[in-house]
Amino acid sequence: MQYKMSFGRSVFVAFNYIVLVGFALLCLLPMVHLLAISLSSGTAAAAGFVTLWPVDFTFKAYEYVANKPEFTRSMIVSFQRVLIGVPLDMLLTLLIAYPLSKDARTLSFRRGYIVFFMITILFGGGLIPWYMVIKMTGLLDSIFALILPGAVSVFNVILLFNFFRNLPKEIEEAAYIDGAGHWYTLWKIFVPLSMPAIATLILFTTVGHWNSWFDGIILMNRTENYPLQSYLQTVVVQQGLERMITIQDTALLQEVSNRTNKAAQIFIGALPILLVYPFLQRYFMSGIVLGSVKG
Repeated sequence: MQYKMSFGRSVFVAFNYIVLVGFALLCLLPMVHLLAISLSSGTAAAAGFVTLWPVDFTFKAYEYVANKPEFTRSMIVSFQRVLIGVPLDMLLTLLIAYPLSKDARTLSFRRGYIVFFMITILFGGGLIPWYMVIKMTGLLDSIFALILPGAVSVFNVILLFNFFRNLPKEIEEAAYIDGAGHWYTLWKIFVPLSMPAIATLILFTTVGHWNSWFDGIILMNRTENYPLQSYLQTVVVQQGLERMITIQDTALLQEVSNRTNKAAQIFIGALPILLVYPFLQRYFMSGIVLGSVKG
C-alpha cells in the first residue's frame, strides 16, 4: 500500500530538503570557487573574473606548488604526524575507554579516574606551562612535540567508553564463560563491534592532526619542520608570493598570481581529508551492532 503524505508533511519535507541543500551549497561552493581560481590564469584570478568555473584553464599554479621544496617538506611532516599520531591516539583511547566502561566492582576507583579525566577538560595549565613542559622534556622541534602532548583526547575517551557501555552485555558474558580474558574481549569483540564509533574517532583525530597549525608554529624552531597547515598559515597570512620567488620561478610566475598560488596550496592541503572521508563514511551508515544478539 502506497503511503500518502499529508499537505503539512509534504511542506515539512520540502522545507527540510531546501535547508539541507542550502547547507550543502554553503560547504561546497567555497571549495569549487577555490578550485576554479587555482585552475585559472594569474591574470584572470587577479582581475576577479573567476567565480565557479576556471578562466583561461591552466595547471601552472599546481606546477609552481609542486616545484616548491618547502611545500613538499611540510606535506611530508603532516603525513608523518597523521600516520604516527592517529594510531597512537586510538590505541591510548581504546586502552583507557575499555576499563572505564566497566562497573566499580570490576575497576576499583573507577569514579576517581573519571573525575581525574574530567578535571583536565575543565581546567588547563595555560600556554606557558604547556610550552615549558614540552621544552623540558626535550620534544621541541621534533615530530613528537606535535603528537605526544595531545595523544589522549578525553572527549574521545568519553565518547568511546559510553559506546562500550551500550554494547549488549550478553556478548561479553558469553565470551567470559568461554574463557576469554580482557585483552581477547577488547580486541576480538569490543573493537569489531565498535567500528562505527572508532571510524568516527579516527576521522576526528585525523582532521584534528591535519588541520592543526598553531602548535607547529609554537613548537617548531625551524621552518623546515613545519607541518602543512603551519606552512600554509605563514604563506597565506604572513607572507606573500613575492617572498618565495627564486630565479628559476621567474618564467613560471608570468602565468601564476598570488591568488592562484594560494588557492592551489590550500586545495592540495584539503585534498587528503576529502579523499579519506568517503571511505570512513560507510561506517557511519552501517549498524554493525544491530542483530548481534538474538532474542
